[in-house]
Amino acid sequence: MKSKNSMFEECTKHLLNDKNPSDFFIQEFECEEEICYPFTLLLELKTTEQSKQYHKEGNVWNHTMLVVDEAAKVRAKSRKPLVFMWAALLHDIGKPSTTRNRKGKITAYNHDEVGAVLSEKFLSELTDDAELIQEVTALVKYHMQILYVVKDLSYSNIEEMKDNVDFNEIALLGWCDRMGRFEANYAEEEKNIQLFIKKCKASKS
Repeated sequence: MKSKNSMFEECTKHLLNDKNPSDFFIQEFECEEEICYPFTLLLELKTTEQSKQYHKEGNVWNHTMLVVDEAAKVRAKSRKPLVFMWAALLHDIGKPSTTRNRKGKITAYNHDEVGAVLSEKFLSELTDDAELIQEVTALVKYHMQILYVVKDLSYSNIEEMKDNVDFNEIALLGWCDRMGRFEANYAEEEKNIQLFIKKCKASKS
């Protein structure tokens, strides 16, 4: 079993350098008994189902693997690729504990808030870099704001988000989140991202 520190270093290397980081993660996490805490939190994604209406790729692990590969395509556009790529890997870490089957409808309400708490715990086990931890946590916490803002939902909070994170980084992560699924509509998602950016720029804060 690899130590958590060596695992962190390997994950970071592949997130920052691979064309398809999912190749490493799929192989590395295949032998589940060899995975140590906190990486065991990622194993839980494999048994967490999602709504087939929005996630034809299946469980949260499958979705996350698609997202990290999408993120690798655009990481050069990020202000901080290290932060961005770790956020892509951890963005849905809150889903295992929040996913419910409500009369046949699979939901994961509040997984962004829960995910932020878990991301902080996860990274705190691996690094003393407080800035990295804070910035990854913020991206995870606000990654759903694109949906909330574009659809004018009550959960939207542009002002708070902008006080804590660069909305352009949220837009970039959100793009990967939306494209990291089967049958993603490129034109529609591009339109939503641009609308999100427009609304953020128009906000007073």
